[in-house]
Amino acid sequence: MPLTIVPSIDLRGGRLVRLQQGDYQRQLDYDIEPLAAIKSFVSAGAKWVHIVDLDGAKEGKPAQTKLISQLASASGLSMQVGGGIRSREDIEQLIRAGVSRIVLGTRAMEDWKWFGELAHDPRYSGKIVLAVDARDGKIATRAWSETSQRTAADVAREVSDWPLAAILYTDVAKDGMLQGPNYEQTRAIAEAGKVPVIASGGVGSLDHIRKLKELPIWGVILGRSLHEGKVDLAEAIRVGV
Repeated sequence: MPLTIVPSIDLRGGRLVRLQQGDYQRQLDYDIEPLAAIKSFVSAGAKWVHIVDLDGAKEGKPAQTKLISQLASASGLSMQVGGGIRSREDIEQLIRAGVSRIVLGTRAMEDWKWFGELAHDPRYSGKIVLAVDARDGKIATRAWSETSQRTAADVAREVSDWPLAAILYTDVAKDGMLQGPNYEQTRAIAEAGKVPVIASGGVGSLDHIRKLKELPIWGVILGRSLHEGKVDLAEAIRVGV
């Protein structure tokens, strides 16, 4: 099946950065403007872009919605955004800004009843992505600073029949390291339920993408590998077809 390649940018203070393993003390800065990065994605043939508001993730409230709105209107790409989204007001604000999918992680895991009601609200059908961030198979929340006893596969099974757009699975230990995704866990989550899965974390080569294409997943997020020239986006898109 085709694998959708989703380029990503992580924003902090209006700049394009990357955290290694989610650690704010291990930040990589890139000398490229967010808009220039987005335009390069369009030129390469991307249809989607994934944006993480790192300030929002740390502060617990979206912090860069204005910039995200500008990027959405300038690019024409379908956009999914995460980072610090904790309320319906936050969601509505981002939808008004032109965001197609809202990524929810910490609030969803910490208030499952709230998330369940939200996910089943017809207004948000197909617009909510559940971020399943895990370390050693166990859910990590609050910008990956806390780990629970809940497993990622159990969560995927529980939401199998929910009208979610996707599950975004990130292996915290792999993220930003370019050494390859956690294929075993990615497959386990994809096979645990019926919600489409997007893999994230660790992709550093076209071979990694080829291996992911063998799994029953919808897409893969590419970040650091693009910004550092390890993977050419246009080639990745061709591999994914």
